[in-house]
Formats: sequence, structure tokens, C-alpha cells
Amino acid sequence: MEFLVSSETSKLRSVIIGIADSLGKTPVLQDLYDPKSIENLKKGTYPLESDMVNELQNFVNVLKKYGVDVYRPKVIEEYNQIFTRDIGFVIDNFFFKSNILPKRAKEFLGIESILSNFTNQIVTMPENIHIEGGDVLYHSNTIFIGFYNNPDYSELFTARTNKAALDFLIDFFPKKTVKGLHLNKSLNDPKKNILHLDCCLQIVGKEKAIIHPDAFSEYDDYLWLVDVFGKENIFEINENEMYEMTSNVLSINHKTVISQPVFKRLNNWLRKNDIKVEEVDLSEVSKQEGLFRCTSLPLIRYNE
Repeated sequence: MEFLVSSETSKLRSVIIGIADSLGKTPVLQDLYDPKSIENLKKGTYPLESDMVNELQNFVNVLKKYGVDVYRPKVIEEYNQIFTRDIGFVIDNFFFKSNILPKRAKEFLGIESILSNFTNQIVTMPENIHIEGGDVLYHSNTIFIGFYNNPDYSELFTARTNKAALDFLIDFFPKKTVKGLHLNKSLNDPKKNILHLDCCLQIVGKEKAIIHPDAFSEYDDYLWLVDVFGKENIFEINENEMYEMTSNVLSINHKTVISQPVFKRLNNWLRKNDIKVEEVDLSEVSKQEGLFRCTSLPLIRYNE
């Protein structure tokens, strides 16, 4: 088999879905690295392993209904392996191994045996390049990169992708448009923190997008997105909808999206635009600041 991802919404054929098995005991604050998980731990609403295992299995069941080959990571005892999106990403025939937070470094070990079934080369980037797959979207020969480049980068555990990663991909794909989108970050306010690009931007159908306008440090980045997709093709989400992860849906193909049942406004808009919505409840998983896209790592997407 060969890696192949041609866009965010082409037909999903093969994917790795994260697991919540063997997470270990409830973490303490210093073990966490996103403000939403911290918020839920403080409130006493941190999600239970059993609930997340069940939610992810329901997600898998829907994917299998559509003929998608679903892989699951090898269990690493007492380790969080839910958000597979960040540990790697595929663009065309290239699998890029992400340089992620040191606390998450072992996650890649859980998917190595899966990747060994593919014949393409895995691209390993230099250590100075920080990137997580949630900050990478690919569509219509354009690569969208969420990044953070302010002087306090090293002080923010919410800053996951740096300018060096943007520059690397610009050099790697000289014939593609590689657009950096500078994201707002916060250590303690999940309504102000844009953890990854897919928390504020998602492409659906063949030409439409879900966007949170206030996510971007530079207003010109938002205007650029409006120019790319057209105002009439954009579903704008507000701060609360961003907090609920409304943009973090997953396309099975151009005409089918997996979304949360509570995303009533989005789901109605999708259906009005002739996109079928498969509703799956991943609300407990979302308490760790991730949803459908974050928990999935596509390996093969065919052009339709």
C-alpha cells in the first residue's frame, strides 16, 4: 500500500483512529498541556476512560459502515493515545513524522507497526522544526499551516507549530501554495486559545469552509481565507462554538461529514448545502480539546 491524501474531503479509505485504553490514573495539573483539559480537571469533570473508549468505538463503527479501513494504535500502558492526528500527517504520497511536545513523544511508537505496511518513505524533519498534524490542512493544492511566531513561543505549551515548520514545507513543496496562518494562543483560557488550526478552520464539501474569524492574529489571514473560499461558502463560528470544537469535524467524502449531535446550527447548514451529516457523540473526548479530526489520522484518501 502507498500513502495518498489529496485533500481534506476526498474519499477516506484508510485511517488511524485514536484509543483511550489504558490512560492510567486521573492526571494532575502538571501532566496536562491544554487549557480545556486543565479546566475540566479543576471542575471535576475530567472524562472517564470507559466513556471515551465507547465514544471512539462508535466513531469507528460509522467509518466502517462506509467501508473505511480503520487501524488502531498499539496500546502503550498508562499513556494518552487519543489524538493521533498530531503525531503525523500525509500530503500526497508523503508521510511526515511530526515533532510534537516531548510529553507526547512516545505516541508514535503506537503506530509504527501500522506504517510499516506502507511502502512510501516517511519524512523525518529536523529537531528544530516543531509541528503537529492538527495545524496542517491540505486542499486544492494549497497547504494551510497554523503556526505561532511570537517571542514567547517557548513559554507556551499551547504553541505547537513554529515558523521553521512553515518554512520547511514551503521548501519541500515549491509547486504548491503553502499559506501560514498565525494563531492566537492562551495558556489558561480555552475560549481564547486556538490549540491547532483545525480548531478554527475546516474544509467541507468541495469548496466550503468552517471558520472562526477571531482565531487569527492577523485579520488579513481571515480576509485571505474569505478570498479563497468566497463569503457565500463560509460558515462562521463564534467563540463558544470554537470552544465546543465545532470546526473539528471529519469528512468521509465530499458529501458526508461526521459531526456532533449538539452542533445543530452547523449540521443544518451542512444539510442545506447537500452534505450528509453522520452524528456521533464525542463529548467526553472533547473535554481534552479535541474531536473528530483530532482523533483521526488519514493514510489514504482517494480522489473521487
